[in-house]
Amino acid sequence: MLEDYARFTLNHAALSERLKTLRHDFRTATEQLQRRAIAARNTAGDVGTGITTQTEQTRESSAAVITAAAKRLGEALRTIEEYTKTLDGAIAEQLQALRYRAYDLERDILLTLSPGRERMAAVTLCVLVTESLCRRPWLETARLALEGGADCLQLREKDLEGKELLSRAEQIAALCREFGTISIINDRPDIALLAGADGVHVGQGDLPARRVRQLIGPDLIVGVSTHAIDQAQQAVLDGADYVGAGPVFTSTTKPKPDLLGIAYAVAASKQLSVPALAISGITIASAAELAAAGVHRAAVSSAVLGADDPAAAAAAIKAALQRKVASAESP
Repeated sequence: MLEDYARFTLNHAALSERLKTLRHDFRTATEQLQRRAIAARNTAGDVGTGITTQTEQTRESSAAVITAAAKRLGEALRTIEEYTKTLDGAIAEQLQALRYRAYDLERDILLTLSPGRERMAAVTLCVLVTESLCRRPWLETARLALEGGADCLQLREKDLEGKELLSRAEQIAALCREFGTISIINDRPDIALLAGADGVHVGQGDLPARRVRQLIGPDLIVGVSTHAIDQAQQAVLDGADYVGAGPVFTSTTKPKPDLLGIAYAVAASKQLSVPALAISGITIASAAELAAAGVHRAAVSSAVLGADDPAAAAAAIKAALQRKVASAESP
């Protein structure tokens, strides 16, 4: 079950290979015991087949199915290992090593089951809020972006001292709660927690996503900026709920010499099990290019913040991102 999840849901080759190898190594280690185990099988006489619990026949979500499978893997290996000690100590040692590998796999798999992924799946437009890019007062601009249809705000202020950053983060979080949208704090998991924000976003040079997940727990959202598919796949394993994919277009606010173009954003959108937001240089025109290529999520800054009418700009970019979705669903 876990291998199928890694293969068909996560679409992650390395994790699938680890699980497949574990399965084959288990079969090899227990080959001498299998005939004895099959010969001893007695389903009709097993008193446990008639024992059930109220929750045994229900699973609230696919995440619950995967969680139960991961837990059962460790429990089963421990049981087999302990009883094998009465038969063959060498095989029991092999099973112990397999059990420890299974524990590592369980950790990596459960990190991919954050509830934040479902919330981010509903996001089309994330607006990155930086005061220096705003034509109007920053909080007014943030409100107008939400009025225009932004699904998420990310506070991105790298030069503010902690006290002021916390104050702004609290205001962003409160504003997003008012609109029923998502609030993300750039770089600072401590500020995100203190402000009551929905999550935190980190770059490749910031705290590793896995360590951020350790700090903020399983329920808050973690986002990671990525510039290659291997970085994005690692972010998924580290517990990211979404990735930023880019830089796609030339940005006037944060110039980057090595543009990846639309191709990487397309690949990330198709190959990952988490939402991928195109980043860098997104405008109304470039949003239409993204949508035509099959990319329908983006993070935007100056095109909204610096507009005369941030609400209208947000609405236009979101409409451009969604336009291809509507036409694709038409007969």
